[in-house]
Amino acid sequence: MRYTAEHKQATHARILAAAEKLFRAEGFSGASVERVMRAAGLTVGGFYAHFTSKESLLAESLRAFMTARRTPWLAGLEAARGTEFLGRFARRYLDQFDRDTGDTTCMMPSLLSDLTRAAPEVQAAFGQGLEDLVGQAQTHLPAREGATPRQQMLATVALCFGAMTLARATASQSLAGEILDAARALLVAGAPVEGEVKKAPPRKRRALASRKKPH
Repeated sequence: MRYTAEHKQATHARILAAAEKLFRAEGFSGASVERVMRAAGLTVGGFYAHFTSKESLLAESLRAFMTARRTPWLAGLEAARGTEFLGRFARRYLDQFDRDTGDTTCMMPSLLSDLTRAAPEVQAAFGQGLEDLVGQAQTHLPAREGATPRQQMLATVALCFGAMTLARATASQSLAGEILDAARALLVAGAPVEGEVKKAPPRKRRALASRKKPH
């Protein structure tokens, strides 16, 4: 039986949706091809009509996830700059963590350790998604002493993903909430507001000025 292109596309989307849910809950090893296809309401034999391997499924899942999440992570922040942008971005991301259940809508806490050992195609897919997120977000950040806008955003994403991972790892303890609060506080406190002029303390300014006076 021959299926239409629309049917195949819809089936492909069902597999990706099922895979994302399992990858988010149980990581790469917990999301077997059999479990993914069963969750999608399909037979295992149909998997290879859509993906060449489980790794290719993960790579496409990461591409789809990073593309889909970039919009809600950044929506409504077009006018935000500097500290305001970092604070709102961090809060939006970190608030995905349910402090009662330990659940989150982000795949990263369950997959980061797997990505360190993943095939090049998987790492490339994640890397491109990260590049796209950072490239769009860094335009909201002014340069600061010692860190370019790109470096600030890379560090922000690293802290957010890392904090979420640690929170998941300590979900049964109050420490999980402390980790998220600490990450948010550090991001807000660590970035300057655009246009903010760094000035020396008054006493130091007077000392510097006196040195410039001719004797």
